[in-house]
Amino acid sequence: MAKLKYALAALIAAAVVLVPAQLTAQAATQAPAATQAAPKADGGSPTAAELLAKTANCKVVSKGTYTNTQANKKVNICGATGAFFWTSGMNIDCDGQRTTQCNENTDCCYQNDTSFHQSDGKPMNAAKTPYVVIPLPSSRFKYASNGIKGGDILAVVYKGQVEYAVFGDEGPNNIIGEASYATAQALGINPDPSNGGTADPVTYIVFPGSKSGKIEDHNATVTAGRKAAATFVSKN
Repeated sequence: MAKLKYALAALIAAAVVLVPAQLTAQAATQAPAATQAAPKADGGSPTAAELLAKTANCKVVSKGTYTNTQANKKVNICGATGAFFWTSGMNIDCDGQRTTQCNENTDCCYQNDTSFHQSDGKPMNAAKTPYVVIPLPSSRFKYASNGIKGGDILAVVYKGQVEYAVFGDEGPNNIIGEASYATAQALGINPDPSNGGTADPVTYIVFPGSKSGKIEDHNATVTAGRKAAATFVSKN
């Protein structure tokens, strides 16, 4: 899961990693899936400008700040009526199902699992499904205590575009601003787990209780996301 990759990255940087022969054999029997079709950012309503207008002022609800390693800045979680939001850069999460885009060869810190799973019990598919990583609960902020559950929907806003994604994985409790390969790709952000992401501002708005059904059903996510976003705009 995303929460492990920062520790793994440090270990890799400190020592030469010898790949066991059995890992090679495993890779041969678990070939990556075919390249996934790229999702596209949503062009509907509310617009990116309408959403950003409602996040211009931050009522800080996190007790302490988070770090975003892309933007190298401190980040607060803000509260609003029916939502929480934050603005940071974007790191790329490529964990979950092994695919052409996301595997041990493309991502030094690849993990074959995610905190939340698809309706068929499989981990999330980072190359196919737009999802966002939320920090593990801590004294800063406990997502579950604030009504947020796996599968809840987020509006991800970047350079005039909106992409609806689900809460699909957890990350380190002090780092924020990470999303799946598919989320980045839909927004025109370099999705490569080894050198992708962006330091430019990305705003994430999560709508507690908005889960639409199957976590992997992106069409349902977009439909429910637009509805939740419209409510957010009207009530804030």
